[in-house]
Amino acid sequence: MTTEQHASSSVGNIDEDAYVKAPTGLAALGAGALEFVVAGRMLYSVFVKTLYYTVRGVRRPGAIAQQMYEIGNRSMVFLFVVMGFIGMILVYQAGIQTKRVVPDLSLLGATFLELLVRDLAASIGALMLATRVGAGIAAEIGSMVVTEQVDALRMCAADPVDYLLKPRFIASIVMTTVLITLAAGVAFGTGMWTGYAFFDINPRTFVNMSMVDAGDLTVGLTKCIAYGAAIPVVSGYCGLTTFGGSEGVGWATTRAVVNSSLSVIILNFFISGAGFLVFGG
Repeated sequence: MTTEQHASSSVGNIDEDAYVKAPTGLAALGAGALEFVVAGRMLYSVFVKTLYYTVRGVRRPGAIAQQMYEIGNRSMVFLFVVMGFIGMILVYQAGIQTKRVVPDLSLLGATFLELLVRDLAASIGALMLATRVGAGIAAEIGSMVVTEQVDALRMCAADPVDYLLKPRFIASIVMTTVLITLAAGVAFGTGMWTGYAFFDINPRTFVNMSMVDAGDLTVGLTKCIAYGAAIPVVSGYCGLTTFGGSEGVGWATTRAVVNSSLSVIILNFFISGAGFLVFGG
């Protein structure tokens, strides 16, 4: 056999082996399911370690304060602008649809405030924070992974979860709650202006808290805390599992945004269902 024939035969064998080893059909589905289970188990492990180090880890108030500034102050303008426009859009569309049924818009403000407190402010605000905060956490930690800074931490007997993820976890819970509360006020203010400008609703009539009860406040606060905990854990996990250099950092950032947003939606479903069972509609 000549050299060219041997090379051609080798290439043919490689292609054939790759074709045989590539999972198809049920095998691909099973491989995807196993990969999902393994990723879920690793994410759960990161979450448990984060909770453990939050209670028993090294105290570094300076690192937490720095992350509170990065997560909170630098996200404030972005979140306020988004929620301001959301408030105007929702009130305008709700007012138009309500006028088609009944001419009375006196309860528009009360209904909007209840939806804002119970769900809209926390969910929309958390989705916006997932795009900015989640991407930033994954990119920063992922860059440290590919430049071997995380390995250096392990060699110094410092757990990356304790050193990198715990400050972001605590800061995210606090600042997500604060930011969403303030952003809800901005959305309600812009909604009140929209009601006055387009539907001639008196601001005193629009500011109606009769439909907001303790159950709404409890569900809304629970969502703020849950979202604030989920975003850094999911994004930190994506950053810690980065591989492949700068391209891997890009993929980790994309996964962090997608998975953080998905976790917000899933948590919204379960918390809303639990709130309905406990407090009713």
